[in-house]
Amino acid sequence: MSRKQPQRNQHAGPPRRRSRRRPIAMALGLGLAAAALVPVAAGAVGDDGGDPDSKSSKSSTSKAAGTRGAGLPYTEYEAEDGTYKGKLLEAEPTRPHGKTNFATESSGRKSVQLDATGDNVEFTSKAPTNSIVVRNSIPDAAGGGGQEKTLSLYADGEFVQKLKLSSKHSWLYGSTDEPEGLTNNPGGDARRLFDESHALLEKSYPEGTKFKLQRDEGDDAAYYIVDLVDLEQVAAPAEKPAECTSITEYGAKPDDGEDDTKALQAAVTDDQNGKIECVWVPAGQWRQEQKILTDDPEDRGTHNQVGIRDVTLKGAGMWHSQFYTTTPPHEAGGINHPHEGNFGFDIDDNTQISDIAIFGSGTIRGGDGGAEGGVGINGRLGKGTKISNVWIEHANVGAWVGRDYSNIPELWNPGDEVQFSGMRIRNTYADGVNFTNGTHNSTVTESSFRNTGDDALAVWSSKYVKDPATDTGDNNTFSNNTIQLPWRANGVAVYGGSNNKIQNNSISDTMNYPGIMLATDHDPTPFGGTTTISGNELHRAGGAFWNADQEFGAITLFAASSDIPGVTISDTVISDSTYDGIQFKGGGGNMPGVKISDVKISKSNNGSGILAMASARGDATLSNVEISGSGEEDITIEPGSQFKINQ
Repeated sequence: MSRKQPQRNQHAGPPRRRSRRRPIAMALGLGLAAAALVPVAAGAVGDDGGDPDSKSSKSSTSKAAGTRGAGLPYTEYEAEDGTYKGKLLEAEPTRPHGKTNFATESSGRKSVQLDATGDNVEFTSKAPTNSIVVRNSIPDAAGGGGQEKTLSLYADGEFVQKLKLSSKHSWLYGSTDEPEGLTNNPGGDARRLFDESHALLEKSYPEGTKFKLQRDEGDDAAYYIVDLVDLEQVAAPAEKPAECTSITEYGAKPDDGEDDTKALQAAVTDDQNGKIECVWVPAGQWRQEQKILTDDPEDRGTHNQVGIRDVTLKGAGMWHSQFYTTTPPHEAGGINHPHEGNFGFDIDDNTQISDIAIFGSGTIRGGDGGAEGGVGINGRLGKGTKISNVWIEHANVGAWVGRDYSNIPELWNPGDEVQFSGMRIRNTYADGVNFTNGTHNSTVTESSFRNTGDDALAVWSSKYVKDPATDTGDNNTFSNNTIQLPWRANGVAVYGGSNNKIQNNSISDTMNYPGIMLATDHDPTPFGGTTTISGNELHRAGGAFWNADQEFGAITLFAASSDIPGVTISDTVISDSTYDGIQFKGGGGNMPGVKISDVKISKSNNGSGILAMASARGDATLSNVEISGSGEEDITIEPGSQFKINQ
């Protein structure tokens, strides 16, 4: 592969410092009514004026019509909301990040630390469950590389089992905000402190069960930090469809620790060539040490850049049919680019993958000699590819959709009507799902993202395409997704393209960047048509980055290099932002005609409800915008700004 995936890490612009501020009432002679602001009681930020400190992420199987976020199959429990014996960790007011800040990296910006034998966290289940996920942090090994420890699980006072916890995939060190500058070698400041452990329990427990995570004798980590727990009633493994052929018929054996790549590749190749109708992955742990792809018979390029096509692969469920790798991607060898890793699937066209898990072996993004974490799903993806109910964890990127035109021009086939649904993408070192290189008419919906190391969801309308005038990132939609705790970059970002939509998502606890950002850095094709931001909720979003010199709002528009026209923001709830609720940030571009309607902004802790920075140019019109509890002015236009706010 000749192209290295661009690292979108420079949001250039003047440092944002708190200095002379000009409130709109002074600058434009407008009162709140003239600015279309409706006075509300402090704390009225939910769909119905609810609690501004709402965790927003506690979800269950059912979902009422119009609810923001995904209809998740699990219920989430915050450690600090239960009964606990231990130390409560709470973030500082500015929620600093990158200096071993456990609370900043915690959901709700709170977690519980267990230091002594007998310390515990207890909570009562709201639904039946037979599985558990624990978001936790334990110390790194003294020399790096992580360690494994146990924590005890009880149900109604009875011991259930020891849960296995690991710090192998957490703990990145360094004072730089450049992701490639971080290292796995201990020393100094650290970030990406948390990881997750999961287990299927031996039986189902009814609603009302009191679960307890307790530090017992033998649970001997120096400390345990518990952030949250997910409880889910996992269905039994699905039966093999009659039309499918199992990978066991090609020699794969579950749970034996041997590499099953050859069998999996052979089955996929037979399906691609029409010899079988679909590939079946039974329940089991399947070891995969090479990417599934199509071996290029012409050997074009330094690395293989041909994916699979016309393949259907089905599993017994993401909790049951699980692929895993034990080799770090940069050590695995193989014919594909080491950046793309040794797990997952390279897809070129018309492929359906469902009901499996892909667990990578990544521990870093680009540091320590260029080591990478691998990509779960990558390639051109082409027309009509559908990925559903797939769990991806410990990858550099969950799914990178699109290849450069220069990567075998005759195979140019940008994503079109690509669909991701029911995804569970966790603990990555870069993006969750990125639509790039001309991907259009594509969607991500009803999916959950947690602890991504770059944008959880992004449209990057790059110019590495056949024709930048026509091969643009258009008509893509991110809807009804739950995004939590990106440890770097945004919840959702759009870089150029036309008529993209961000709708009905729940975004919480971004550590240093906006919950939603529209930007023209990274040299995208121009914005066009209407970019729609509607029906979203953002809690505890925004933060400070780039040596804390730049402070980002919960929603930020950044015209770094060219204009961002045609933006609408509507029916949106923004609460408990670290800095501003909505921020306009300038560079070389203009932001004309922004329309903001039916928006509630509450508790912008260290900033304004709406801020136009000194560098900003353009205008916004407000209609039925409610702002309360701002740390600074409700609306501020900084001195020198060429941005106007109108009714």
